[in-house]
Amino acid sequence: MNQTLGTQLTQLLTQAGDPQFWWQLGVLVVAALGASLINQRLQAVLALEAGVAGLRHVAIRSLQRLLWPLSMLLLVILGRAVLAHYALHVVLLDVAVPVFLALAVVRLCVYVLRKAFTVNPLLKSSENALALLVWAVVILYLLGWLPGVLQALDSMAMQLGETRISVLDVLQLLVVVAIAFTLAIWLSEVINRSMQSTAGISPSMQVGISKFSRFALITAAFLFALNAVGINLSSLAIFGGALGVGLGFGLQRIASNFISGFILVFDRSIKPGDVVTVGQNFGWVQELRSRYVVLRNRQGVDTLIPNENLITSEVVNWSFVDRNVRVTIPVQISYDDDPEQAMALMLDCAYASPRVLHEPEPTVRFLAFGDNGLNLELRVWIEDPENGFGEVKSALNLAIWKAFKAAGITIPYPQRDLHIKNMPGPLTPAAPGETSDE
Repeated sequence: MNQTLGTQLTQLLTQAGDPQFWWQLGVLVVAALGASLINQRLQAVLALEAGVAGLRHVAIRSLQRLLWPLSMLLLVILGRAVLAHYALHVVLLDVAVPVFLALAVVRLCVYVLRKAFTVNPLLKSSENALALLVWAVVILYLLGWLPGVLQALDSMAMQLGETRISVLDVLQLLVVVAIAFTLAIWLSEVINRSMQSTAGISPSMQVGISKFSRFALITAAFLFALNAVGINLSSLAIFGGALGVGLGFGLQRIASNFISGFILVFDRSIKPGDVVTVGQNFGWVQELRSRYVVLRNRQGVDTLIPNENLITSEVVNWSFVDRNVRVTIPVQISYDDDPEQAMALMLDCAYASPRVLHEPEPTVRFLAFGDNGLNLELRVWIEDPENGFGEVKSALNLAIWKAFKAAGITIPYPQRDLHIKNMPGPLTPAAPGETSDE
């Protein structure tokens, strides 16, 4: 389409009374009705498949968003070909084709952005900017100004050695990088969701595949973007040397945490859902990130622990092999009470909390003769350490206290005997008029 938009509008106005104009308008109306009918029928069919997961789900959702503009575009192109075959004017259809094409591109890009990134104000601003950019290119194309604008941007250039860099090259690089990175992140999210819905793959392996695929896809996207704009990849040797120097001087910890993250994933020592203690931090693992692990405690506070700390320091994994954890309830009774009766009562109170397991069975042990009484201990098992131990201990302590009180068993408290060896003599009262200082 070599005519400008102004020329086309003039032709449209002059052809308004021409039957050929009404033929074009009829093609648009028929295309709109046909696209609506196709969209209605196929949307009902695709809705039945909306519950699937993985790449098929992504393909169906993409087709649902693009169905109407693509149907409209194909029908308009078909009608344009028919009119052109009979040597009729197609000026109106020449304007409609890039408009519907731009609409399809905008819908597809917005869908990919929303699947690749978390919805936030910045993403919405990016969607508006992207739509504005696409429509600006369409308008420049319809006006016939697009070649001139591209030539002007290409003329603004500078020479760096043997390389010529223009504003157009920079803009092309930014567009290609944005597209490549968005597609890479989107594909990595698709792979991640596919791994989560696949049975038989451990959580740590799912995280490992997700991390590796994201890293590989982003690296491939970066190299593809550089190659697409004509940058020689051999020049990256300088960048590699600079990166090595940076790692040597200031980025050791970042590189160490990054590599430690892959070690944690592939040796399966830490996986999402594990209950761990790292130093003074106790909680369950929420996420495994490339640089840190998200650990949530019972107060709902997330602690970000660098991956290197989990490799180089001691970590208590409460659910590494078996999620069962033993909870102990120490109790002391008086020397005047029957320990066997007390132990039987404690065993009866073992299931005061519904979280106590029946297998392994609760047990009671007579541990020692204490300073103030007999030391007993109730031992029970739970399988959900991420829910904490305070609730279980509270229920068992309350049940034991009630049982001991009903049976007359005494829980002693520290007592000390005071022996006075010498008593002081009687105090002499002071004479009248005398003071205690005299």
